[in-house]
Amino acid sequence: MCLICGWIYDEETGDPEHGIAPGTKWADVDMNWVCPDCGARKEDFEMVRI
Repeated sequence: MCLICGWIYDEETGDPEHGIAPGTKWADVDMNWVCPDCGARKEDFEMVRI
């Protein structure tokens, strides 16, 4: 979950609009990827249980 805006990365969905295929594990997301809602960096995300 993005600590800035609350957007949640879902590994099943990925982020295909930004080059992250569905099924991509969070650990495999490139460090240069940014939140599609607010532009926060990957390091601004925290794991949450849903």
